[in-house]
Amino acid sequence: MAHVLVLPGDGIGPEIVAEAVKVLGALTKKYGLSLTLSEGLVGGASIDAHGVPLTEATLAQAQAADAVLLGAVGGPKWDGLPMSDRPEKGLLGLRKGMNLFANLRPAILYPQLTHASSLKPEIVSGLDLLIVRELTGGIYFGQPRGVRTLDNGERQGYNTLVYSESEIERIAHVAFQAAQKRGKQVCSIDKSNVLETTALWKEVVTRVAAQYPDVTLSHMLVDNAAMQLVKAPKQFDVMLTDNMFGDILSDEASMLTGSIGMLASASLNEQSKGMYEPSHGSAPDIAGKGLANPIATILSAAMMLRYSLGAPEHAARIEGAVGKVLDAGLRTGDIWTEGCQKVSTSQMGDAIADAL
Repeated sequence: MAHVLVLPGDGIGPEIVAEAVKVLGALTKKYGLSLTLSEGLVGGASIDAHGVPLTEATLAQAQAADAVLLGAVGGPKWDGLPMSDRPEKGLLGLRKGMNLFANLRPAILYPQLTHASSLKPEIVSGLDLLIVRELTGGIYFGQPRGVRTLDNGERQGYNTLVYSESEIERIAHVAFQAAQKRGKQVCSIDKSNVLETTALWKEVVTRVAAQYPDVTLSHMLVDNAAMQLVKAPKQFDVMLTDNMFGDILSDEASMLTGSIGMLASASLNEQSKGMYEPSHGSAPDIAGKGLANPIATILSAAMMLRYSLGAPEHAARIEGAVGKVLDAGLRTGDIWTEGCQKVSTSQMGDAIADAL
């Protein structure tokens, strides 16, 4: 029996995670999914209870689990804390402690949501791209980092962008192997015209590509990639990025799908154990109001079943149920359009569970 650690987190996290758990429960009841769940604290919730964003005990639970289902972390309540003590450090600690180096963020436009996208239907209809983001290196983890006072008394912030060849090779293999199962194209994103680190990235990715002769590799500067995502997004199959570029570009890609509330993600280690979470944040301004879209979290649970728990048939059932509910015209506010029925967070979860 697989064991999943559930970390609801902050803001809308508990609301959206509850709906994903509801859907998993429906799978258990209807189709006999064998799953045990336990719950823990991370982020602001952990700070309030334990004084730190991630306890050693919670990290140990996560490392022992077959998978982790996470809501979201952070909020203005904790913005006054030192950078090292903020809720987001709990998230980074989980990624590092579980060695979750590969982040997979599919951006798929359900045909029912074509008119919810911010782009014209002819540009986004049929969109299906995958962003493969390196998750445990780069500028978010590089040392040295901090804020220092110069001799003239002025303060200066500094962060270090650093990647080793082995880190780049490891994430490149993930991207090429994913492309082999899709459209056999990888576009590697860099800023090699000004950053030595990403010049090395480009060189190493090109070297790894020789091991995948069936996959076509292209390279694109990150500023052009940002433009191309809104100009002609269907040109991409798999986008391979470093940590920071992937963070930014995946949020941009989310709007092509109608809402960031539709964007699931998986973060995996070399044993395919992973943490699964929506790509959006904790949205504290709408927390507790029943306005949040739980679909990204529910689809993240589907990814969990597919990648970590070896249950692709159950993953497909969830994805199919989401499609049925969208076919029926049910929408949370972020994806609502004229003629559709606006529903709450829990009503959307109920509908998807019922559709199973």
